[in-house]
Amino acid sequence: MGTTTNEPAAQYSGRLALAHFLACVSTTAIVIPLGGIRPGAARTYFTQQNVVAALVLVVLGTAAVAVAGRLNIAPALRWFVAGREPNPDERRAALRLLGRQSAILSATWAVSGTVIVLMNLKAGAAVAVPTLLGVVLGAVAATGIGLLLTQDALRPVVSAATRGSEGWVTVPGVLARLVGMWVLCSALPCGVIAALILIRANGWIIEKNAPIEIPVLVVTAAAVLLGLPIMMLTSRSISDPLHEVVDAMAEVEQGRLNTSVGVYERSEIGRLQSGFNRMVAGLAERERVRDLFGRHVGADVASRAIEEGASLSGDVQEAAILFIDLVGSTQLAATKSPQQVAEVLNDFFRIVVNAVDERQGLINKFEGDAALAVFGVPLRSEGAASAALATARSLGGKLRELPMVDFGIGVSAGHVFAGNIGAENRYEYTVIGDAVNEAARLADLAKTSDRRILSSAAAIERADAVERRYWASRGAKLLRGRSEATDISAPVDDD
Repeated sequence: MGTTTNEPAAQYSGRLALAHFLACVSTTAIVIPLGGIRPGAARTYFTQQNVVAALVLVVLGTAAVAVAGRLNIAPALRWFVAGREPNPDERRAALRLLGRQSAILSATWAVSGTVIVLMNLKAGAAVAVPTLLGVVLGAVAATGIGLLLTQDALRPVVSAATRGSEGWVTVPGVLARLVGMWVLCSALPCGVIAALILIRANGWIIEKNAPIEIPVLVVTAAAVLLGLPIMMLTSRSISDPLHEVVDAMAEVEQGRLNTSVGVYERSEIGRLQSGFNRMVAGLAERERVRDLFGRHVGADVASRAIEEGASLSGDVQEAAILFIDLVGSTQLAATKSPQQVAEVLNDFFRIVVNAVDERQGLINKFEGDAALAVFGVPLRSEGAASAALATARSLGGKLRELPMVDFGIGVSAGHVFAGNIGAENRYEYTVIGDAVNEAARLADLAKTSDRRILSSAAAIERADAVERRYWASRGAKLLRGRSEATDISAPVDDD
């Protein structure tokens, strides 16, 4: 095993050995009173030979558990410390870590009990019965304490082994852990005390006049001393994973949707962890779709569509329309390389998008080298006309700084239909109405005007007093494709 695995292996094997030792202490506190309560039994059971053998077995058993624990976790640490994905065999071996460690602890107790019984065959039941009781109590205590002590060391390994799969480790649920804690800390010692009283009262094994006060005190002290750490370990086995979920929730609240928690066990806690991961993955996917959707149709349209679903069918609303078109784009494409043309268009549209977004407008669509922006839909706004006119003036100044770019901007306002147009399985959010056509015709006219920015009287009339001061009437003109003349205005500082 590489040096990088020594520390986690030592931590795990040390905790497993500690679990065995604590089980020895707790079992001794119960078995000693039981073995010595009957007259003459103490001399049979607690001989010098048995006491020395028990001490040796405790030392050897603790050492054996430590070595076996190291061998148990070593294969898993090789791939885990290296940071690579386990193969199927390594994954299955990692999922059996808890089962193997329980088998190691139980086997150690079974071997120790067998040695004591074989050393005292002539004593018969006087030694065999307390020894059997001690082995059962010790094995149960050792496996329970072992699960609690090693969970921190095993959780990252098993989480890595089960990542992306449903093969979680089956461990006791929250209720089972609490019941187990109650059994070890309360029911077991109380049962021993009750058994002592019942046995003495009926004269079974223990004579009716035999004293049991000291054994009761010893069992009570053992329950108090061992109950606190068992309770703390059990509480941590529940609270630590919950704290991980709470911390991860705080990360998600900050917008970090790549957050996840390790799924360690198949229990209520494991289902909570996996459910949290699925929820965050769903949120991340929804945010990704919303971002992608917003890039195509605009953030406001995306938000409204997500809230209302396919019911965003549309209605007639008051809106302001800004249409902008490049001048000489055909000549530009003929004289420049495709890469240069793309760079010019990107610079052009970047300025347009930023200016429209700055005043809460929506780029409804790009049409080759033209763009249609709307204000006041899908979110209603009282200042839609003022925002559209101010955006046109801002664009005029910024676009003149671009080389190889000439343009025409038209602004209009009025009632338009705003909503989904298309087939049932393919919608496009758009605006339809006379104001849209008028803005496009004004943009065409602006291309041949030295002013490059023209607005209809409808937009000027709907603007506020502050914005109207920046515009002046330029008379009426009959726009292409229209039957009536349109009153036209241009920015006053655009002469």
